[in-house]
Amino acid sequence: MTKENITYLLWSDLVGVTRTRGVPTSDLESKVETGLGWACAGQALTAFGSIVENTWGPMDEVRQIPDLSSAFSYKSAVTGAEWSAVICDSKSAPDRDWDCCPRTFYKRALDALYAETGLTIAASFEHEFLLTADSPVPSGFSLGAALRGNEFLQACCAALRNAGVVPETLEPEYGASQYEISCAPKIGVAAADAALIARELIRAVAADFGMHASFTPKPSPKAVGNGAHIHFSLVDADHKNVTHDPSAPLGLSPVAAYFSAGILNHLDALIAITAPTPVSYYRLRPHAWSCGFKTIGVQNREAALRVTPSASPDAARRAKGYNVEYRPADACASPYLTLGALVLAGLDGIRNKTALPRPIDCDPADLSKEQLAELGITALPSSLENALAALHADEGAKSWFSPSLFDIYNRLKKWECEQAYANDEATLFKRYSTAY
Repeated sequence: MTKENITYLLWSDLVGVTRTRGVPTSDLESKVETGLGWACAGQALTAFGSIVENTWGPMDEVRQIPDLSSAFSYKSAVTGAEWSAVICDSKSAPDRDWDCCPRTFYKRALDALYAETGLTIAASFEHEFLLTADSPVPSGFSLGAALRGNEFLQACCAALRNAGVVPETLEPEYGASQYEISCAPKIGVAAADAALIARELIRAVAADFGMHASFTPKPSPKAVGNGAHIHFSLVDADHKNVTHDPSAPLGLSPVAAYFSAGILNHLDALIAITAPTPVSYYRLRPHAWSCGFKTIGVQNREAALRVTPSASPDAARRAKGYNVEYRPADACASPYLTLGALVLAGLDGIRNKTALPRPIDCDPADLSKEQLAELGITALPSSLENALAALHADEGAKSWFSPSLFDIYNRLKKWECEQAYANDEATLFKRYSTAY
């Protein structure tokens, strides 16, 4: 019997889950024009299989239109099994955008940034995750931990490169059986595509080795958490990094400083998008090296924005590598919603020439309330409910979303808050560890 290859059409939904429909690879080209139908109500799916109440009926449908520039493939290093995939835009009709598509949300943010500034962003994600193992790997950052996962990491490296996503570091992290894979930056929408591809390939490789890779922000209340830190730079039409000015405070160019200030100005609302689950807030706490305060600093891992200068002594290379790290994010968030919201917050800072607060070179948690007040530093929202309230109160942030998108996202997240109270703590953490 002749083998028939399948290509999976992928899209990231509002709860950060990659959904799919498959088509025979020989038919893929024919789907570029009209795509595949998908119920609008699919955007009301939770990560746990249920559907929240929504305004779409059973007949409302969108088209999943594949973007062939995002196509990639995978071949298992263990079984030899192969599959291919391509990322889609969700459209109301083949020639009409859907306002509830996260990828379109990000594209529109990029278009707005470019139209007003002539700039776009280059971004990359640090993917932290836990691997199930017969016995936990005890020593974080150790060679022993790396060698325990050596075959897995090698297979991830090969799979990512084959998909056009360049791994820069593959290493054991601080927590037991925790690993991190960081990838090279990509420009524009490709940055979010690369994040989706990386997470799905890491999951696929883990499954081939009989393991489960979990990107949950917290596997248990006291365990080490998993972040999805985002490094970003502003680049011009020639892809030149314009983030650095060696004579300016923090080494940030004026436009990068405004952009960063816009993110901090909207940070409480942004948290509802970038740290979007009840368990996310067990990670975003002081002294957790994840950031618990709204502030910025050079190499400060307890700041929400960490300026990360290049280590190169060469001025040109230093300017090329200069970037800012956004720390209060995790992999339960759609990378498209996350980057789109960051771009729109940053653009608002540029428009209004928002000033950066004073940078901080210590752990904010070590400062007194009086010192924090003097510096204008406030704590991040302590729960998803508080972050959602901040999003509702921030009229500027609300304006980034269409009414339909804001409504369904709010319904999904309120449902998650209710479930957090309906389940005991152990069940709650297990559900997120399994789902993500």
